[in-house]
Amino acid sequence: MHTPIDVQLIGTEIALRWSDGAETFFAGDLLRAASPSAETRGERDIFGQQYGGNGPRTFDGVTVVGWERVGNYAIRFDFSDGHRTGIYSYDYLRELADRHR
Repeated sequence: MHTPIDVQLIGTEIALRWSDGAETFFAGDLLRAASPSAETRGERDIFGQQYGGNGPRTFDGVTVVGWERVGNYAIRFDFSDGHRTGIYSYDYLRELADRHR
């Protein structure tokens, strides 16, 4: 697993420098739309019923205002719209970077 060795807010983007030398830049609205939280994606109960995940899909103008590392595997971002419950694993962030090149 590649890990970010540096995380910085540059203008309205989050910049990640990875242990393999790669660099990734994410706009805040893209990260917010891709939040892996139950609020954004929804969650299923043991019977397969979907709850949540039916909110907005675009977050124009939303920015990252802070972040913190979660253990040795993820980052939790704080967004300007108050959202702060998604935990972005390092693998998920690399996958997002690959999808948005």
